[in-house]
Amino acid sequence: MRVVEEIIRTRNELGIIVERDSTGATLLDAGVRAPGGYAAGVAMTELCLAGLGKAHVFHTRYGDVSLPSIFVETAYPAIATLGSQLAGWQIKTDNYSAMGSGPGRAIALKPKDVYEKIGYTDRSEKAVMILESESKPTGEAIQYISKKCKVSPENLFVMVASTSSVAGSVQISGRVVEAGIHKLSEVGFDPKKILSGCGYAPIAPIHPKAGQAMGRTNDAIYYGGEVYYTVDFEDDEKLRMLVARAPSSTAREYGKPFYEILKAANYDFYNIDPNLFAPAVVSINNIRTGMTYTAGNINTDVLKKTMGILN
Repeated sequence: MRVVEEIIRTRNELGIIVERDSTGATLLDAGVRAPGGYAAGVAMTELCLAGLGKAHVFHTRYGDVSLPSIFVETAYPAIATLGSQLAGWQIKTDNYSAMGSGPGRAIALKPKDVYEKIGYTDRSEKAVMILESESKPTGEAIQYISKKCKVSPENLFVMVASTSSVAGSVQISGRVVEAGIHKLSEVGFDPKKILSGCGYAPIAPIHPKAGQAMGRTNDAIYYGGEVYYTVDFEDDEKLRMLVARAPSSTAREYGKPFYEILKAANYDFYNIDPNLFAPAVVSINNIRTGMTYTAGNINTDVLKKTMGILN
């Protein structure tokens, strides 16, 4: 809530529209009707991390292309990423759908197995959610979220941005550290053993069509994202093998723009090889032994193709 309060206080500078909807919930529009921008995307990223991480925008080169990028770091990697930032809650009602993330998930336990894995739950009289959607949530969607989070709509705070907005693009690239932790968790690494994490990814240029914007924002992580973790782990050889399985390059369809893969899968994420959902480069430093293992590569050719960059 401290992060929410600061966003509300600086809403004019951030280009965010704050309003109460018909249910009494507070909506923070960062990129549906609101202009938003890079600072709004950074604020949205830090809210996704439940105030347990920091982010900033910088510029760097990917081969012969220079792109704005976002750097993220957290000292609470499991809770901040899997426990909050993970877009693990599909919000779906009769006339509304969105990908849901944020600290409210830890109250609703969406999905429950993630919270069992990280050993965390939360209780609060207020709930905060972040939605990736082309429109603001309906009253029915707000009632659904409130019920699952066990709060009244008046105590629900929802930040929303479309994928085809600057803030939306920023906050998706800001999930690079979470993507790496989720992939490591999927291949068998205990996320509670990760002591800290940081990483960066390019911020995808905006595309007006939602499907292609989704492709670009995902490719920013899969082909341009790089992460670095410190861990305390007892088996260096096992750690080396796990790191080798962590980058996006382990996927069958690696090398294709995500939009092409998504179309071929009939827009069903569940028909896509889950190995793709990872950063391009993963590095882990084991503080128990001093060894660091790294795997993967930045793929500038796919980045330029998917981002529509000509030079």
